[in-house]
Amino acid sequence: MPELPEVETVRRGLEPILVGATLTQVLVRRPNLRRPFPERLAERLTGRTVTALRRRAKYLLVDLDGGDALLIHLGMSGRMVISPARPNDLDKHDHFVMETDRGPVVRFNDARRFGSVDWIAPGEEPGHALLRDIGPEPLGEGFSAAQFADALAGRFAPIKAVLLDQRQVAGIGNIYACEALHMAAVHPARAAGDLTDAETSRLVNAVKAVLAAAIEAGGSTLRDHQQPNGELGYFQHRFQVYGRADEACPRCGAGVVIERLVQSGRSSFFCATCQT
Repeated sequence: MPELPEVETVRRGLEPILVGATLTQVLVRRPNLRRPFPERLAERLTGRTVTALRRRAKYLLVDLDGGDALLIHLGMSGRMVISPARPNDLDKHDHFVMETDRGPVVRFNDARRFGSVDWIAPGEEPGHALLRDIGPEPLGEGFSAAQFADALAGRFAPIKAVLLDQRQVAGIGNIYACEALHMAAVHPARAAGDLTDAETSRLVNAVKAVLAAAIEAGGSTLRDHQQPNGELGYFQHRFQVYGRADEACPRCGAGVVIERLVQSGRSSFFCATCQT
């Protein structure tokens, strides 16, 4: 599932193509993905101009003239693919296609069909069911050591589970939670409310540093993620712990290996020596 860095990478890749462009033709090639496409989507989009492209947590928001917006989730295998022109033969998994007056075409390709496209009318975004309960953006000013300390106070849940809780902080998934906890030297099974102020500050800084580095590297390509221009992400080559069970801890060195722990059905990778 794409996490914040992958979605932000996609947003940045699409921005110069879509923002300011008018959609001259839109194709919706099946009735649904994870959920049905909005009614008359092609008709409602054709002739509209894209005014901005935003990201909220793991969602893309395509702002349109008139105040409407599209809310796009890439799902497990969804990719936004830029073509210089509409291909003669669309791929069978190109389910949603947007042609622009500038020439380039953007195709939403989703082999597993776990993605989604929703329509947001003016004024409906704050109360939208998929957005209203999402916590602060981790790279924004709303995510700070003081704010996060308040969120952790009295919590018995493992700190890894709190990082994955989209109500507490937006967009973090399994990969970047593992990497941030290692950078901050915090064990993933620690009770969230037991973190000291110093540990909370280290963790907030680690989250920001890991996400920023991943965005710079184009995200992580483990299976399906590609940037809109077709390039792969490269942050997976910089993983310190994720997927590295039984390898040496990069902080502790030889003789100390990364361990794997299953938490709520997800693998946590950590060093039991330097993460306490």
